[in-house]
Amino acid sequence: MTVETPRGAGIGLRRGLFKALHDDPSALDRVDFFEVAPENWIGLGGRLGKSFARFAEQKPILAHGLSLSLGGPGALDTGFLQEVKHFLRDHQIATYSEHLSWCADDAHLYDLLPIPFTTDAVHHVAARIRQTQDVIGARIAVENASFYTPLAAEMSELEFLLAVVREADCDILLDVNNIYVNSINHRYDARQFVDAIPGERVRYLHIAGHYVEAPDLIVDTHGAAVVDPVFDLLSYTRERLGEKPVLLERDFNLPPLPELLAELDRVRRHAGL
Repeated sequence: MTVETPRGAGIGLRRGLFKALHDDPSALDRVDFFEVAPENWIGLGGRLGKSFARFAEQKPILAHGLSLSLGGPGALDTGFLQEVKHFLRDHQIATYSEHLSWCADDAHLYDLLPIPFTTDAVHHVAARIRQTQDVIGARIAVENASFYTPLAAEMSELEFLLAVVREADCDILLDVNNIYVNSINHRYDARQFVDAIPGERVRYLHIAGHYVEAPDLIVDTHGAAVVDPVFDLLSYTRERLGEKPVLLERDFNLPPLPELLAELDRVRRHAGL
């Protein structure tokens, strides 16, 4: 059976939301899909595992990885990728995505680190994406990452992203907040960045809140409400790329569920969903 990426707007399935979602089943009607990090759920049993399985039966799930380290120097963990493949199959998950960054060598570094924007790095990352797709048996999507210091840059962030996607023949998880954050920190035009993205490659969108450290330094945190300029950029992205599913990211400082769902409704309005 072919499983397609769901339409609409969704939220990350955080354990902190389980009780509220159980207590108010009608809230599920306002969520079109959930996103999870497979690392947090693969092999998990007990009460939490059963709760996850129930939610996966009720709503489509998207998988967004945290630890594959596509830009890293060490060999890909193909054993882990086999587990991901089975997880996707067992829960009828249409989309697996990962960050265009690296986070491990001999051990995990527990952070998403920038990749040098170089031709050699394009070849290195694209080869690892192709290997991942071969193991998974499907195209994956890579997310444009926030970064704070460019490393040995031979090309722009946009040029690097597009080069990797072309060479790997993969899709894009376009993070609208990351575009905005990087446009402030690195002084480029966010709308011109969106203009250059091939819409047919975009599987879905992320939108999130951030922390303003200074007028020229924004930190991508996923711990606050989405601000108006990011919503405006989401509307522009909808105009340029067409209707795309949107995931509202909130990793900590979770508000009460009604407040989160109200923000999700605002996402729908700006994304034309």
